[in-house]
Amino acid sequence: MGTIPRSIAQSARGKILCVLILAISFSLNAQVTKEQIAKSIQIEKLQHPYLFFTKGDIPAILKRIESDQECKDIMASLKVRAHRWLYFQIKDPAPLPPKHPRYVVGGNPAFSYYQELTEGGLTLAFLYQLTGDLTYAKKAIAFAVAMSDLPDWTDDTHKFDIIYPRVWPRGVPDDRVVFSLDCWGPEKASTVSTIYDWVYPVLTKWERDKIRGAILEKAITKVRGNYEFFWWSYAYRCNWSVICNNGLGLSALTLLKEDPQLIDVVAESYNRIGRTLDNIDEDGGWQEGRGYYQVLLRLGAPFMGALQKVSKGTYNLFQHKNLKDHPLDFLLYGLTAGFGDGGGGPMGPAFMVNKLVEESGSASGAWYREKFVNPRYERYPNSGVFDIIWPRPSVKPVEPKVKSKLFRGVNWAVMRSDFLDPSSVTIACKAGYNDDPHHGHLDCGHFVLTWQGVPFIRDIPGGGYDELYFNEDRWLYPGASSAGHNVIIVNDEQQISAKLKNQPWKEGIGGEILDFRTSDKRDYVLMDPTHAYPGKELKKWRRNIILEKPVVTVILDEVGASPGSTIEARFFPSVAPTQSRTGGGRGEARAPSSSVVGVDYKLLKDHVLMSSQRRTMVLIPLVLENSFKIVENALPAQAAREEEPLTWIPYFETVTTANSSTSIIVTLVLPVNDQKEAEAMVKTAKLVQSSPSELEASVSTSSGTLKWVFAKDKDGYALKD
Repeated sequence: MGTIPRSIAQSARGKILCVLILAISFSLNAQVTKEQIAKSIQIEKLQHPYLFFTKGDIPAILKRIESDQECKDIMASLKVRAHRWLYFQIKDPAPLPPKHPRYVVGGNPAFSYYQELTEGGLTLAFLYQLTGDLTYAKKAIAFAVAMSDLPDWTDDTHKFDIIYPRVWPRGVPDDRVVFSLDCWGPEKASTVSTIYDWVYPVLTKWERDKIRGAILEKAITKVRGNYEFFWWSYAYRCNWSVICNNGLGLSALTLLKEDPQLIDVVAESYNRIGRTLDNIDEDGGWQEGRGYYQVLLRLGAPFMGALQKVSKGTYNLFQHKNLKDHPLDFLLYGLTAGFGDGGGGPMGPAFMVNKLVEESGSASGAWYREKFVNPRYERYPNSGVFDIIWPRPSVKPVEPKVKSKLFRGVNWAVMRSDFLDPSSVTIACKAGYNDDPHHGHLDCGHFVLTWQGVPFIRDIPGGGYDELYFNEDRWLYPGASSAGHNVIIVNDEQQISAKLKNQPWKEGIGGEILDFRTSDKRDYVLMDPTHAYPGKELKKWRRNIILEKPVVTVILDEVGASPGSTIEARFFPSVAPTQSRTGGGRGEARAPSSSVVGVDYKLLKDHVLMSSQRRTMVLIPLVLENSFKIVENALPAQAAREEEPLTWIPYFETVTTANSSTSIIVTLVLPVNDQKEAEAMVKTAKLVQSSPSELEASVSTSSGTLKWVFAKDKDGYALKD
């Protein structure tokens, strides 16, 4: 069995060394001056359009649309959608968002209207460039003017009264009081700037100055020369850094002909996005999770691509080492790992994946594109203009030989036999540090078990964002707190965050994956989440997880606690919550949920049966030299939104009382045909102290007896080879 040792970056000394190396690397390579950027661009020669293509590039784009069926289909869909937008009614006055859009029923209809204006304007402007039809251009200009007429591009959810109590990400000072530009303001600026570039040839002077003035007033001049006052300017471990700098940088690129002094904003965006990419880990992982990794890349790609184009490849952030070496590994290998405010499913969009594969030459990325992103039978859902600008690359798709992966920097691991075979089990697990108060959860030691496409043991959804979700109240929500995760709990003690509002950072809150091994027959993870807890009740916790390929899971939890302590090993099956609008009890109504594939579970004295889609797994707890009971319970949850019902999230747990300072709980999870077979397996399942320094867990199945030996060293038990 192959072993991947812990990187030097996992030790305290190694982390310091890595910071120093990053700082040196940044000072030598990433920091560019406005003069260097200007020299590569030759501003005086720019002629609109120039951001993503020039007039001379259009014949090749048209030829590609004619010869490539995918591009032809997407172009056809764009024309149909544009037909509607030609008749779209611009509202005067425009709808304004409610003061508390994350509280009221119906959310923010104004946000949807603004999306219509930006997406519609972008599509119409693109079609004008490709067809020369002025009808498209005039409507695109009308959309851009309507956007320019809005009093503000900053979303109300991110203005002072709501965002001020937020707990900031790493690197951001607590004393932030300026919130005049949020992530959505630069994103609007990015799209309006692209429209400006594409319709520029037919703009009147009034229209040009109207749109240009809006870009300057509502985005660029709010920040230019004042970066230090905005919290996201230093949030290099947060997707906001890339989103905001993308919009500012792209806007500045667009206006260089009229305002060449804005080259300093282009340089700032390049440098700050580069610093953010520095925080992608050595294996391609991103601490905020897969969903926000996708957001970072999707909403950062326009500036990155435009600067690459305009500078003739001199400044190409796609070639940043952390991005080029593993551009899509987090999305591919991380499938089912929906940790934090993220998701575990396939993620695109196609144009982003296309561009990353093209720039990196990643064969595994091309395979991810082929198998998981916009399959043909879905007719390219949500496709847009950039799917034609950055089409499917010619890189040959190759499925990775090794299916499992450890992301060392973020301490995530995913173990599997196969990417595509649903009959095999996939286990996603994580340790890591609780030092992402923005999008992280208190879930150190957590895992998800997926079989037949169903998370039999799941990560409960975090729920929609309300106004309090990013404050300290965040840790009251089951989806974010350790109470709502598959972890160990001693005497109700919960995991803690490394950061609270206006409090100093607590270093070392969390834990690491100490060992990761993968082979054709077995994968293994050992993690130590001890320091994710305050340390008053839970003194020690090491979790061993084995995937005996393709379908058998073994979990050994070594828990240190005072004798007499109550120890819970908690598991959340994939069950839709029950709802109560009166708050008077549980189970009054089953909540419909299209996102949850139901798992029916049945608790028996010494095991749990879990069934979904006529397939069944048995969960068998074993406690060394002690008794236990299996208990069913539920957590109440309610977001702070208007007319929000109270819900109950069901779970079950193995509960035991500590007899000594160390307790051992083993959990076996494996498929069975029926309850009779499960009961037979339970009778054979054993956990014994085979020697003073070794434990042995075993179970007999229809294919034979399986055994696992764990040897004890000075730090605790680990799987013996």
